[in-house]
Amino acid sequence: MMSQAMKRYQTKQSIQRDAQEMRRKEIQQLSTQLNILLVDKMNSRVEGAYINQKKLQSHTRQLQYNAATMQRQTDDWLKLLDGFNTALKEVGDVVNWAKSLENEMTKISHTLAYAYKEEVESESALSGQ
Repeated sequence: MMSQAMKRYQTKQSIQRDAQEMRRKEIQQLSTQLNILLVDKMNSRVEGAYINQKKLQSHTRQLQYNAATMQRQTDDWLKLLDGFNTALKEVGDVVNWAKSLENEMTKISHTLAYAYKEEVESESALSGQ
């Protein structure tokens, strides 16, 4: 009777060990699957971050290129504006020069007219004597 009780106990223990071993293997498989899923999810997030980083780098390069192009255009426009201002100053200088020349010519004309008038009057005074 004792030996039968011992056999039943050992059989029961063996069944419990086998069940426990099966549960351990199942838990191990489940934890492996969970780890794989977590790593895959993390990898997909890392991949998304990497793709976003590449996009940001590309946009940054494009923005730098556009900024440099805009700077060159601005410099060109400033050069054109400086040239325009210089041309306006030159036009102003030419206008002033023309006015000065006109004033001098008017003075010369008045002087010549006065000299001619004086000469005519002196000739008429000489011929009238």
